[in-house]
Amino acid sequence: MGDTEQGMTHRLADTNDFVRMVERLLAGESPSKSVLFEGGRKVYVTRAPGRLDLMGGIADYSGSLVLELPIASAAHAALQLSTEQTVVIVSLPPTDAGRERVFEMPLEDLYDAAGRPLGYAEAARDFKRPGDDWAAYVAGAFYVLTRERGIRFRRGARILIRSEVPEGKGVSSSAALEVATMQAVCAAYEIELDPRELAFLCQKVENLVACAPCGVMDQMTSACGEADKLLALLCQPGELKGTVALPEELEVWGVDSGIRHSVGGADYGTVRTAAFMGYRMIAEMAGLRVSEGEGHGHVRVEDPLWGGYLANITPAEFEARYASHLPARMSGAEFLERYRGITDTVTRVEPARHYHVRQATQHPVKEHARVTRFKEILEGPDAAARAGELGELMYKSHKSYSACCLGSPGTDELCRLVREAGPESGLYGAKITGGGSGGTVAVLGRKGARASVEAVAQEYERRTGHAPLIISGSSPGAAAFGHLVVNA
Repeated sequence: MGDTEQGMTHRLADTNDFVRMVERLLAGESPSKSVLFEGGRKVYVTRAPGRLDLMGGIADYSGSLVLELPIASAAHAALQLSTEQTVVIVSLPPTDAGRERVFEMPLEDLYDAAGRPLGYAEAARDFKRPGDDWAAYVAGAFYVLTRERGIRFRRGARILIRSEVPEGKGVSSSAALEVATMQAVCAAYEIELDPRELAFLCQKVENLVACAPCGVMDQMTSACGEADKLLALLCQPGELKGTVALPEELEVWGVDSGIRHSVGGADYGTVRTAAFMGYRMIAEMAGLRVSEGEGHGHVRVEDPLWGGYLANITPAEFEARYASHLPARMSGAEFLERYRGITDTVTRVEPARHYHVRQATQHPVKEHARVTRFKEILEGPDAAARAGELGELMYKSHKSYSACCLGSPGTDELCRLVREAGPESGLYGAKITGGGSGGTVAVLGRKGARASVEAVAQEYERRTGHAPLIISGSSPGAAAFGHLVVNA
């Protein structure tokens, strides 16, 4: 077994299994079709979990408070420095049934012809080739560190990736991959990043290299989360507010709807854009100063009232002053003609698309209030006795997702089944998670009520034909994990 340099890595069974595989690679007994690691050189091993979004979800990009649980499933990265001027990435499937993927990138691809760090638009194009899109989440760490930190990589790397975080389930498989890779790169190349900065850089990987719009809650939870605790994060843009422990009497599960979720999907991007359209309209109503932004279709707003975040508008103020003046539906062309653009730099108003502005704007305003109340109850003296109130806040959050057109038949059905089962079966509440439009439903219940969750899953399978994956358990974020050094 490798030497533990920091963290609590030796206690995790999935890490022990991954390290044994790395040791076999170093010994020439390769489970991979690719010749990867060489004996006699250190291999740095890191781990980053996925996350279950209990409350907050898509309101993160509007500055909401969110409550996130790092899950037991995680991505591992193993990195060995190379004398070659190439980064070789091998991604192994979580089981033997999958297909191994390989990507190679010369270090010179990080720079333009003049030797300057490559622009993000140009970097993103390198991953548009069929079958290479997955590699953006790994290789993107090199592009971002080159541009944002001025790192000049003079040695190549060989990287092995294996993730057990389910893809397309809304539990941040991409963030786990980004954070594990970034942590491994920093360990091997001796780059110092605090966990919060690492999370923000990983968000840039997703937004600007993989071209998937997202807030920072996924990367922050994967990097900074603590096992068996909810990470409280105020997304303005990423203020860590400590952790919140669930009462011993309560437990959280995730139930997969079988409907594939993608943060890069049109529904998520459309709703996000609509929320920023609403903010731009409110800025004008409030008399805030608006100037041209970077690029066509973007503006800047000087906002001393709310700091640029919809979540800082109270629900009462929103209803009294702004809600009735926001259009229920508006075309992108009409918006651009009147308002010129939005403040969000990772989405763009499409002239031919129609946006549900009022509901998308209302959601983060009211969601922030719901999450704040949820946290207050959890931190109170009688949280377990008020589990029904917590559950109702979750149901309201789910209903608001659906009103934003981010629901799905499968997630709606799961929430109905949980509500039908009710507190008498030990289940208090449920809601769609993350970016919505499918993925996983978070369920709050009494400690030990897994049998009731399994009954919901069985009934869902009977009605839909899909046998849901049940997600349970928790594990430490990448910062608490640290890294291992495996020697030949």
